Amino acid sequence: MSSIALSSILVVLSIVAIIYLTSKVKFSVFGSLFAVSLALALGSGMPLGKVIDTLKSSFGNTLGGISFIIIFGAAIAVCMQKSGGALSIASHILKLAGKGNAKAAMAWTGFIPGLTIFCDTGYIILSGIARSVSASSRTSMPLIAAIMGSSLFVVHCLVPTHPGALAAATALNANLGMLVLASVLFAIPGLLASYYWAGLMDKGQNYAPAEAEDGAEDLSQDNLPKFSHALLPVVLPLVLISISTLLTTLGMKDGGATVFHFLGNPVMALLVGMLCGIWLLSRHGGQKGDFTKVLEEAIVKAGPILIITAAGGMFGAIIKETGVGNALGQVLGGASVGLLVPFIIAALLKTAQGSSTVAALTTAAIISPSLQTFGLDSEMGRVFAVLAIGAGSMIASHANDSYFWVVTKFSNIEMQQSLRVFSSSTLVMGVVTFACIWAASAFML
Repeated sequence: MSSIALSSILVVLSIVAIIYLTSKVKFSVFGSLFAVSLALALGSGMPLGKVIDTLKSSFGNTLGGISFIIIFGAAIAVCMQKSGGALSIASHILKLAGKGNAKAAMAWTGFIPGLTIFCDTGYIILSGIARSVSASSRTSMPLIAAIMGSSLFVVHCLVPTHPGALAAATALNANLGMLVLASVLFAIPGLLASYYWAGLMDKGQNYAPAEAEDGAEDLSQDNLPKFSHALLPVVLPLVLISISTLLTTLGMKDGGATVFHFLGNPVMALLVGMLCGIWLLSRHGGQKGDFTKVLEEAIVKAGPILIITAAGGMFGAIIKETGVGNALGQVLGGASVGLLVPFIIAALLKTAQGSSTVAALTTAAIISPSLQTFGLDSEMGRVFAVLAIGAGSMIASHANDSYFWVVTKFSNIEMQQSLRVFSSSTLVMGVVTFACIWAASAFML
């Protein structure tokens, strides 16, 4: 048996081992990734003197590429929660839409805060609103849960303010500015697909709306921030990144444009968003010393995500060392499958082990050496590769995904209802999102 064939078998067994350890044994994700990475390095014949250095350097490099963005993003989420900013956005959208358009309002209620707030945190914050809207509009609670859950999930998987997309972008060296803009645009058709599919799955099921007394959120609070103020921590970073990307596209990289490029760097843009969030908190319920408290809480929230993501980068580096990625590219390179490979790998990993983040960063590690073979070794090619991975990492949120249980339990709905409406919506959302990405790539690559 050739060394590449043996390495390929070992990589497959390693992925199966991670899935088994995390989903069946319920072993620590970090512990699973570290143990399997070490075993794969030793089993593939990596020189002993190189094993520890590779583990350490890859862990540190991944951490360095994502840490500031994730910490500042977590800080924005803390500020939006404590200040009532997320509730302000939700209540304003609901007032504009009216009770007759409650379903559409729920979609945008999740989508906009979800640009910077992690999906599980966002759903916990907004779940009271979802129950209140379901009760007042007499709309099926599983439908409302699926719509808002999907709207948070689509941006969580695609936009690199979140760990999976960010880790994949770091591994593939994709342009973050372009990726932020493209990911937001491609998230919209995915959101629309899940919206209409959820309605189809709910039709004729006679699912009950939430009970009015079931923790309904009071949207008439007088102390909520103004809508325009609440949008600043979420929208201003995207505006800064957009300006920098536009100037780059126009070839304006020097002179006065350097200031905009500095502020439009995702790290600085999210830092500005965090400062806006702290300002928002200081005006609405904040106290002296909140800056320190916000950072401390953000670090506590971001810590596990950083460690797991960095461990995934470590596993990916070991996979690269085996040469399996190059072999995969040689086998599939002539098949004109391009973006289909990262999409399918990410979808299989997500469905099998539950974590979108682990699926995204593992897929990026596998395909990274093969980008040239797949015709993706260009600035736009790398962006599209990350988008394809993000679309795959949506498929599908079900019982082995912690977010599935957040949506189900905080909505007080049955597991079977959530599987039918929410889980199937994430599957359709991923497929439609990828179809749009693949179609656009035909004109842009």
